[in-house]
Amino acid sequence: MELTTVWFILIGVLWAGYFLLEGFDFGVGILLPVLGRDDRSRRLAINTIGPVWDANEVWVLVAGGATFAAFPEWYATLFSGFFLPLLLILVALIVRGLAFEYRGKRDSVRWKRGWDLAIFWGSLIPAVLWGVAFANILRGVPLDASHEYVGGFLNLLNPYALLGGLTTLALFTLHGAVFLALKTDGPMRADAGRLAARLALVAVPIAAAFLIWTGLANLDGWGIALSVSAATALLAAVPMTRARCEGRAFAATGATIVLAVAALFVTLFPNVMPSTLDPAGGLTVTNASSTPYTLTVMTWVAAAFTPIVLLYQGWTYWVFRKRLKLSDIPA
Repeated sequence: MELTTVWFILIGVLWAGYFLLEGFDFGVGILLPVLGRDDRSRRLAINTIGPVWDANEVWVLVAGGATFAAFPEWYATLFSGFFLPLLLILVALIVRGLAFEYRGKRDSVRWKRGWDLAIFWGSLIPAVLWGVAFANILRGVPLDASHEYVGGFLNLLNPYALLGGLTTLALFTLHGAVFLALKTDGPMRADAGRLAARLALVAVPIAAAFLIWTGLANLDGWGIALSVSAATALLAAVPMTRARCEGRAFAATGATIVLAVAALFVTLFPNVMPSTLDPAGGLTVTNASSTPYTLTVMTWVAAAFTPIVLLYQGWTYWVFRKRLKLSDIPA
């Protein structure tokens, strides 16, 4: 297998890991005003992701860095053409991180409500815009002969991309509700479980509409197989959430996200950014890649350090595996 293909797969794995882990972070933040009836319950929800949210964000940093090093042409076109939505995502993530750190610094109701809103919007905006961005990548964007994006911001807000944004929003919110039911006990667990069952009924038709639209326009055999597998996992999550099998439901929503990302990358290959102006003028793993020497060095570095990072993050989740309840939160 060529190294360009290997790194295309690895970047897909990084994005799948990011959406799997950061997805429930976003969901918890979006549901904070819904399930957080008072300050203690909101603190309980925040504490479920407190030990892991910053480690989850590392995945997107590594994905961006790997794209820059392995496919610099892709990185340049993507970050210049999608500058505004990516900037909005970056600002939202920064404000969200500040909210986690500063929310408890003052014992003021107004202070905490302001940071709670920052957590909500800092979770909602990326949850939508990531879906918009990847739907546009899959659909294709206007690129000129120099592989420069020649569209505007409004070109990115087409109906297909907006449906992609609604799909990621619905999936991440459901994923977060199931995570809260899995990580808490008492009233929060019951409320999150009931809400997850209702959210599943909303996420299924939205994801189905996006899947059908994508299948009619883009998917090949493997893409269809992975998309159908993702849809099956999402459907399986519905009875699991209603039966309060939180562990299985979380595995099902996680599998949905991972399989959906896999379907996107399988369908995209060998392209990395198709062009709607000239199908032959898009970026591929070949014309967007770095030199073979660079890819070789990156492969050795990744082989040496990736297992260490995965073991450390797995250990973190194991240490903080305990369910939380309101009595754990001091008044």
